[in-house]
Amino acid sequence: MSIKNLSTQIEIGNTPKLEATYTQFATLLTELRKKEIPSQLIDRINGDVVEINSFAGSGTDFGKLIKMKQSKIVNLLAKEVKIVPKKYYQTLWMSLGMAAIGIPIGVAIGTATKNMGLLGLGLPIGLGFGVVMGRKMDEKAAKENRQLNLELTKNF
Repeated sequence: MSIKNLSTQIEIGNTPKLEATYTQFATLLTELRKKEIPSQLIDRINGDVVEINSFAGSGTDFGKLIKMKQSKIVNLLAKEVKIVPKKYYQTLWMSLGMAAIGIPIGVAIGTATKNMGLLGLGLPIGLGFGVVMGRKMDEKAAKENRQLNLELTKNF
């Protein structure tokens, strides 16, 4: 069983953002065809592709649908088979580092100095920690051939 192709009748040539979103999703599907994916996941991915192919709305709504389905597929693959796009973990850990590490460090600094205006000092520390952790996890995924040759961008 293989992953289906995109085939849509919606005009995308006039909108650069929509064209980039569509191309990125098509590239994601191409990269997924190169990986070994369980048939149950392929069925779920094909269901999303069929839904995109049968969409009959406007260009903006079409772009939102593609981004929603792309996000769903990427998260499903990361959770189920640990296949991720480039910089997936770096992006994820950057925000986790700021929230889970940076804020508590900032609170500790603010409390220790009795100046809560220094709360923001922890954010860059957490950001740096998150970027380093994410890069290490991305490198590990690349070594284990679990990384797609695709870096997701936010077009829409």
